[in-house]
Amino acid sequence: MNPTVLVVDDEPHVRLAAVQTLELEGITAEPLASAAAALARLSPEFDGIVVSDVRMPGMDGLALQRAVAALDPELPVVLVTGHGDIAMAVQAIRDGAYDFLEKPFRTEALLDIVRRGLDKRALTLENRRLRRELAAHREGDALLLGRSPGIARLRAAIDNLADTGADVLIEGETGAGKEVVARLLHQRSHRRGQAFVALNCGAIPETIFESELFGHEAGAFTGASGRRVGKLEHAHGGTVFLDEIESMPLALQVKVLRALQDRMIERLGSNRGVALDIRVVAATKVDLRVAAREGRFREDLYYRLNVVKLAIPPLRERREDIPLLFRHFVLKAAERYRREPPEVAGDTLAALMSESWPGNVRELANAADRFVLGHLLGPAALAAGAPAQSLPDQVAAFERVVIVQELERQDGNVVATADALGVPRKTLYDKLKKYGLRRGDGFR
Repeated sequence: MNPTVLVVDDEPHVRLAAVQTLELEGITAEPLASAAAALARLSPEFDGIVVSDVRMPGMDGLALQRAVAALDPELPVVLVTGHGDIAMAVQAIRDGAYDFLEKPFRTEALLDIVRRGLDKRALTLENRRLRRELAAHREGDALLLGRSPGIARLRAAIDNLADTGADVLIEGETGAGKEVVARLLHQRSHRRGQAFVALNCGAIPETIFESELFGHEAGAFTGASGRRVGKLEHAHGGTVFLDEIESMPLALQVKVLRALQDRMIERLGSNRGVALDIRVVAATKVDLRVAAREGRFREDLYYRLNVVKLAIPPLRERREDIPLLFRHFVLKAAERYRREPPEVAGDTLAALMSESWPGNVRELANAADRFVLGHLLGPAALAAGAPAQSLPDQVAAFERVVIVQELERQDGNVVATADALGVPRKTLYDKLKKYGLRRGDGFR
């Protein structure tokens, strides 16, 4: 929904003229005759701004500004003043007012201040939401940020599967967030109070892989001085996450297959079976079906793991999520490095959105770290880390973002979106199909 501008003035013709000016530019505005009426509409979650005359009976504009500042010091208040009130308005800005307009003011001046104020408010509320999510993340909740249709579908699938206990295979490129998805499946299930055991199959030497997974008894091999509980047994009651499953040695895959089928293991050096109550989430950056066909992965293990498959879209296919993700990572990096989060300018976001991001979300997070540490971002700097997109790809990415943003503004109404973008309805439907935006994503 569009944010609202509250226009506060005790003179009916003045406030109605301002409202009409704003609405002709597509800005939602609400006329109010008093400061008290405006305060009744406000809360810290209010997504718009206030434009108020200074000279009003009862509570004047200055008192309104002070009351708004007490409610939310980051809610922009624009004061409208007469010529003799300029010194007073300047002092009000020092006290926290966002800006002021001197009567008589030009339409362009009103629109410019209002648009800047709305942008500032939107960024303030977005940063607050990100800080809340960051706090939740510190308390143990995983984060899967994004508003793109692909991420919305993925979140819905996670919610649907989390408490079923079904084994899941996650497919996604390097840095796309496979462990985040695995942790969400665990945290939203009845197993969340038990262990989440992550095991990178590509990082364990083959010589100790079996002991690492299944454990061993004392004396099972040279150097085994005592009993050791393996990762699978340690995950009893919880979730085991097998990352880079394609890297698991072929010789061990048959043993893992049997353990997953029987939900039972034997420690090395033992003849006694140990029952397992685990959920298995595996992740891969390759197509395991192709790997199985080429003999690089056991086909029977692939089918055992592939009860349900979740695919994580790469960042280049959800560029509209980049501003949200980057601001989140900037806040996170600023907290880690004990610095104030720098403002992210529009040209910086444009440069970020034009890149292909082969390292996906992880690479974007690293870029946010550099940004917080004072390394400027721009097309030249970003090009050093990855090849730039072709011009057609950049144009297509920009077009997709514009369409998605307008659909959100129009609450998913395709007809209203086509009118707002000035394109025929059929053209918009063709572009929705081209960019993989479906009716099931909330559009109608």
